[in-house]
Amino acid sequence: MEQKQIERVYKDVEFLTSIRPYRNYLNIGSLNKTADYIYQIFKEFSEEAYFQEFSVGGNRYKNVICSINTQAEERIIIGAHYDVVGNTPGADDNASGVAGLLELLRLLHREKLRYRIDFAAYTLEEPPFFGTKRMGSFIHAESLYKEKTKIKVMICLEMIGYFSDKEGSQQFPLPFMNFFYPEKGNFIGVVGKLFQRGITKKIRDLMRKGSDIPVYSINAPTILPGVDFSDHRNFWHFGYNAVMITDTSFYRNPNYHRRTDTLATLDFERMYSVIKGIEYAVLNL
Repeated sequence: MEQKQIERVYKDVEFLTSIRPYRNYLNIGSLNKTADYIYQIFKEFSEEAYFQEFSVGGNRYKNVICSINTQAEERIIIGAHYDVVGNTPGADDNASGVAGLLELLRLLHREKLRYRIDFAAYTLEEPPFFGTKRMGSFIHAESLYKEKTKIKVMICLEMIGYFSDKEGSQQFPLPFMNFFYPEKGNFIGVVGKLFQRGITKKIRDLMRKGSDIPVYSINAPTILPGVDFSDHRNFWHFGYNAVMITDTSFYRNPNYHRRTDTLATLDFERMYSVIKGIEYAVLNL
């Protein structure tokens, strides 16, 4: 059965990376094609699926959002960005995260849940909008904050498909981190804010129980490069708990923001193990 599920995730990444022109902020048609693909899958498993539209520079952009178990008051937000930087296929960054998002919806929609789960596919995460209030995730987080939404945690899926068993394949921003984390890029990371250690550790421990991939966590200040390099940053901005699930991006993947970030470079079996770990964490938080 799991092989069929892995193939399903592969097909999602295959479709997203095949879109031309590339799904960057200049190619509105490609972004809309991506958003429509996500929306169609959301609609299969949720009666609450919609586009959150907003304007930037005279163009209309869309987040795609759906919800399950809507009778619960407190929410878990699971998010991933679907845009790419420049003319890159964006297999790991971030078709892998979007495929994980879609698969988590397929897995969780029939489960008995204690939280409402909102699935959010964001646009405009990449430069030139990164770090601005025009990021799709800023628009979403701000709307939830204004509605005084109760959020248990936001889980950001940011590059979850690249792994390596080579010695020295894992780099770190600070040399002493080699003493605490593996030198092989064969694990998944849970990244949390400095003073949100409780929720970060909890998700790490649950992911370890729910999958067979090594899971490590870090809570660090945002001055450490990479700690806030995705959509979770905007939930931190509004005071919410948020973590990033990541293969550590440019600290491991040499294809980061390059044309070589292709489907063929991803490890779908390990990626699926990450997805199963997140599913277990969401069910047992």
